[in-house]
Amino acid sequence: MHTMFTIRHHETIGSTNDEVRRLLKDGAGHGLVVHADQQTAGRGRLAHTWFSPPGNLYMSVLLRTDQPAARCAELSFVAALAVADTVEALLPRQMQATLKWPNDVLVKGAKISGILLEQVDDATILGIGLNVLEAPSNTAYKTTTIVANGGIASVDGARDILLGHLGQHFQTWQTDGFVPIRQQWLARSYPIGAAITANAGQQAVTGHFAGLDVDGALLLETPLGLQRIIAGEVTPAAG
Repeated sequence: MHTMFTIRHHETIGSTNDEVRRLLKDGAGHGLVVHADQQTAGRGRLAHTWFSPPGNLYMSVLLRTDQPAARCAELSFVAALAVADTVEALLPRQMQATLKWPNDVLVKGAKISGILLEQVDDATILGIGLNVLEAPSNTAYKTTTIVANGGIASVDGARDILLGHLGQHFQTWQTDGFVPIRQQWLARSYPIGAAITANAGQQAVTGHFAGLDVDGALLLETPLGLQRIIAGEVTPAAG
């Protein structure tokens, strides 16, 4: 585990992100980690509920970066890389994790992790859930776990490996900026030219993946030209 982190462990909690937010009001410092065995009010992106039974990893990390909020949004990609590295460390050697914009981590096309980034004044709260033993079955997308793919891991072991990778990628981001993070993310994601659909708000935009912009926005080549998507969900294009 990276030395920048200090862990507070709970058996049961409402939401690890909410607990970090509470501790932030009391002056909690950079690198605080809240880890829970289960959550009763876990949440994901776009106000989705996050399935949080015992047996998986649920943690939130407090980061004070001294960077503007627009830059801190890049930490979503930092976290996705750290989770992907962790998943590959826990799975059989030949298996790979892939990344889907904005911050999904997939194994064989199935989601194995969720990342939720929240900005509170000058602090960033990074929530991470990793399916070790259990995965939800009532979702519109495929899900999977470490164990279902032949991996062996304790939750605490997965946490320590993840924090080690997170510390490394965070230091790269602080020292060298978003460029190397963006390059590593692209190397794990869909190939340039892949047909995808971005559901941005009430509008679905279909086109061909054209990479990431300098700030992490999705670039989509469409019949109307190059479009920038700053928020939404991505799926393979039909047909």
